[in-house]
Amino acid sequence: MRMSKLYMPTLREVPSEAELPSHKLLLRAGMIRKLVSGVYSYLPLGYRVIRKIEQIVREEMDAIDSQEMLLSAIQPSELWKETGRWDDFGPEMFRLYDRNNREFCLGPTHEEIFTDIIRNEVKSYKQLPLSLYQIQTKYRDEKRPRFGLMRCREFIMKDAYTFDKDVEGMEKAYYIMWKAYEKVFDRCELKYKVVEGDSGAMGGSDSHEFIAFSEMGESDICYCDACDYAATFEKADCKYEVKNSQGDVLNKEKVHTPDVKTIEHLVEFFNTKAHSFVKTLLYKAKDEVIAVMIPGDRELNETKLCHAVGVNEHELEMATEDIVKEVTGANVGFAGPIGLKKDIKIFVDSRIEKMKNIIVGANETDYHYKNVNYGVDFSGEIVDDLLMVRKGDKCPKCDSKLNQERGNEVGNIFQLGTKYSDGLNATFLDENGKERKIYMGSHGIGVSRTLAAIIEQYHDENGIIWPLSVAPYHVLVTVVNTKNEKQVELGEKLYKELLDKGIEVMIDDRMERAGVKFKDAELIGIPYRITVGKKADDNIVEFVERKTLEKKEINADDVLKTLSNVLIK
Repeated sequence: MRMSKLYMPTLREVPSEAELPSHKLLLRAGMIRKLVSGVYSYLPLGYRVIRKIEQIVREEMDAIDSQEMLLSAIQPSELWKETGRWDDFGPEMFRLYDRNNREFCLGPTHEEIFTDIIRNEVKSYKQLPLSLYQIQTKYRDEKRPRFGLMRCREFIMKDAYTFDKDVEGMEKAYYIMWKAYEKVFDRCELKYKVVEGDSGAMGGSDSHEFIAFSEMGESDICYCDACDYAATFEKADCKYEVKNSQGDVLNKEKVHTPDVKTIEHLVEFFNTKAHSFVKTLLYKAKDEVIAVMIPGDRELNETKLCHAVGVNEHELEMATEDIVKEVTGANVGFAGPIGLKKDIKIFVDSRIEKMKNIIVGANETDYHYKNVNYGVDFSGEIVDDLLMVRKGDKCPKCDSKLNQERGNEVGNIFQLGTKYSDGLNATFLDENGKERKIYMGSHGIGVSRTLAAIIEQYHDENGIIWPLSVAPYHVLVTVVNTKNEKQVELGEKLYKELLDKGIEVMIDDRMERAGVKFKDAELIGIPYRITVGKKADDNIVEFVERKTLEKKEINADDVLKTLSNVLIK
């Protein structure tokens, strides 16, 4: 590719809206451009990388006999209503009507559509198992699109679906997909960790996420170095030590606490520790007000709460000040489980059962109760693990301390069971002629997210440092002075030789200053550069590795040999 003909509108200044390194560099390197918030166009170099990632995905999917298809992005509402997800998916779904007033959506995912195809065609156990996939654009109307390609309203995704006769087959397909994903991300040279994930809107039982490490990642994960435990913060458990579980049960006592609302102020007022308190939080879940109780030194995990209540995340919100006053009869900051003005459900973190003589709000402005005990003074509708884990908590498997990292989800795998075959009545006849439901798995890779995740891990202050497997081109021949005939002649000769050998090569033949060419070369991150400069008369060129920026002079006749040593892996 001749850079004189390449559409590569690089930027010298960092775009103001960009936060992550990947977002900044993709814009600066002329690889993407924003159309509207959360929607991007891929320019030539960026799209080449996308195709490289897609090809890696295709090769690994094909290697496990998963078959590629392409389904429509426009999906009729009827299928989603059959499974009950039309309303459950919430405001992230783009919805539209055709001229006949039939309702559709732009597909955020394709479980219903794949299942519909299978239920209409697969009738016998002899046709199972099946593994099908597609690489396609997905649409989700994110509330706050951000971080460039990490959180978009339109994104490129590989989604695969497995169909099996039983649980054993589904679990086997899950493991096979897991290993294929490891190969994909290994080939992309990502540093990642596989963690337990939350099934969320997909439903089903087990799920795992592939998290690519990034200091500025949008996901928190915890893991144990002493064993194999790893999970997202939404899913993670821990062994929480209840510090106030000993001693006699004392009588409840109301205490005047004028304008003392926060845990920090209460700790000072009562001259005790945060673990002596229990926070009572009020939420609105769909149309119902609920109370949630957690230890005073911890934070609530809203994902766990959604599961306990049985609502989706978009259906849960903190209660307004007016609702708090209506339910408690008090100002914000004094809510508690005793004497609520309305008969509302109380959801209690399981550790509170063991806590003794706790301090809670009295549902009266400027008052708290001390020496309150579960089972004596109040009880919960549901008692469950509702805590957000944190670094240093005890591992639920081996008691060692949990570590914490940030990263970005680039892949996920789900065991769906019969969730969608139940809703869509996808059945087959087994060996005995008995009708049975198909067991499914759903498995996704964020192709455009993977592009951004790679840059998050491979960049420096000068620009992108592409791993060879996904680099838009492998070699860049830079002609320093295009007015110098000898430099042009040698540069063109090397460019043709590399093309003839099938090497992915660019030549910077632009009428630009040397400094501009070198800056662009480092910005776009081509792994190896051959600089044809002042020593062209002596048949000497400069060989530069982008990763290390190490330079060495070599004879132009040795370029092919030098490159063959680094390009063949």
